[in-house]
Amino acid sequence: MTPPGAADLVHAPLAHWAAARPDVVALDDGHQTLSFAQLHARVGQVARRLGQAGAPATVWVETAGSTLEALVDFLGIIVSGRCAAVADAQWTPTTRAAVQAQLPHEPALAAGPQSLSAFYVGFTSGSTGVPKGFARHHRSWTQSFLACMQAFGPDAATRVLAPGSASHSLFLFGMMLGLWSGAGVVAQDHFSAARALETLAQGHTPCVVAVPSQLLMMLDHAQRRQLPPIEGVRLVMISGARWMRERTPQLRALFPNARVVEFYGASETSFIAWMEACEAASPQAVGRPFAGVEIDIREPDAQGVGLIYVRSPMLFTDYVGGQGDPTAALRDGDWLSVRDLGSIDAQGRLCLVGRQNRMLVTSGKNLFPEEVEAVLAAHPGVAAVSVQGLPDPVRGHQVVAVVQPADDAVPLDAASLGAWCRERLEAFKLPRRWFVCCVWPLTPSGKTDHPALARALTGNDEGGPCLLPLR
Repeated sequence: MTPPGAADLVHAPLAHWAAARPDVVALDDGHQTLSFAQLHARVGQVARRLGQAGAPATVWVETAGSTLEALVDFLGIIVSGRCAAVADAQWTPTTRAAVQAQLPHEPALAAGPQSLSAFYVGFTSGSTGVPKGFARHHRSWTQSFLACMQAFGPDAATRVLAPGSASHSLFLFGMMLGLWSGAGVVAQDHFSAARALETLAQGHTPCVVAVPSQLLMMLDHAQRRQLPPIEGVRLVMISGARWMRERTPQLRALFPNARVVEFYGASETSFIAWMEACEAASPQAVGRPFAGVEIDIREPDAQGVGLIYVRSPMLFTDYVGGQGDPTAALRDGDWLSVRDLGSIDAQGRLCLVGRQNRMLVTSGKNLFPEEVEAVLAAHPGVAAVSVQGLPDPVRGHQVVAVVQPADDAVPLDAASLGAWCRERLEAFKLPRRWFVCCVWPLTPSGKTDHPALARALTGNDEGGPCLLPLR
């Protein structure tokens, strides 16, 4: 059963839940809780204040403080008919000023919000160093909520743990899913594996939305503390990066009653494909399309690999500021590509090879760093990895790997990592040089900042990551 107004506006069910289940906890950030009735009242206050102040059509949401307060502001902005732009607390003042300059400053429209009106501007990494703003309209997210329910069943409509910043669209989506469904959400101002596991062990939060690094920290914490299995978790949704599938049996042992699913998508597309987590699956497989999603592989090569285009009702509106970024999504009528390359396998699953702008040519062959990174990420001594290409007069590009040692890792050396790769990769894909980076650079969305590491390798990033040769 979907809530009233589910297909129209992201916030439409809030008034219904405030009346139907006023005392049920809607938001809990570990410090403060709000019931649905309290949340509805607080949101209404924010919306009225914005109207009285004549606030512009796009209003900033600050994320430096409480996640609960950020969500109240977010909802108040969109209830007022405005668009909420979600700032990242990690931005430098220079980055913030550059991002702010891109935002529209028009006055708010007198008409109320419509399903195809922009309600949210999020930000994703850009090649220029300035995050790209992307605008989403209401229907693109309400259709995403419905697609989530259809794919993952009733457990997707239970209380959600979304332990990340609201500036990350994955976690904001998870938080809004819990409010939209009327089940409520548990958030964290700063991720803590111990607190996340404690929340789940209480048995009142059956659904988890997480990125792989968070789940790995939960697994390691549970192993160190010898925690018993947590039987109340029913659904684990993984996205944001490639899941280390060799850890799936451990995840199932920790959450023995949970359905573990991986899904692939992007800030510009919402859901694209999903699959049940399976340690035996190809590392490249990301699953079959969600309901309502069409996939087209354009200009495939002899192996069937081409540019992935998607058509669905969940696509974003457009970028904010109209910047000419070479990493920006491509449009062809109703079709959209975020420049990922892939193919369809014999089982009808989408297989993701890599990002178009990261492809290297070495020894006359195309190499996708993501494949090598997946192999190295499975090494027990590696916490994170970035594979880069340096100009080489003979090969075209020399393959270079930068690794971050795991906290409790066995000592790393180039010989053992090289042997690990030789057992699993073709010769032309093997890294020729190795570096260690202990303070790992991340993008605002928590992913590896590959461009920062590339600049550090070429010496073009004064004050950037420190790399040491690994011998």
